Amino acid sequence: MKVKTKKDRRRRIALRKRKIIKGTSERPRLAVFRSLCHISAQVIDDMAGTTVASASSTEPTVKAGLAAGARGGNVAGAQAIGQLVAERALEKGITNVVFDRGGFLYHGRVRKVADAARDAGLKF
Repeated sequence: MKVKTKKDRRRRIALRKRKIIKGTSERPRLAVFRSLCHISAQVIDDMAGTTVASASSTEPTVKAGLAAGARGGNVAGAQAIGQLVAERALEKGITNVVFDRGGFLYHGRVRKVADAARDAGLKF
């Protein structure tokens, strides 16, 4: 695949990392996606092909629960999403995950999701 845009570059990195990172039932994959205005995180069991837990800044319940000044496009919103996805995963009995940054740099909002998930009790 020839790299023409930033989106192509991100897809190429994500596919290259996906060869290495596999989510199992014992240790599923915590995948993060960010857009300009929103952020989402999913805990995925790749062997079964199912999403175990997820959280997104587009959910109406999450939008209402975000603190003042926090939204999907800033680090405060990303921190809330990381904490929420960790709580939902822990409810399902998942404590260990593999982090998948999805081709995005481990910086800013992606890093805040990871840090918040670790602080909430997930191990990776």
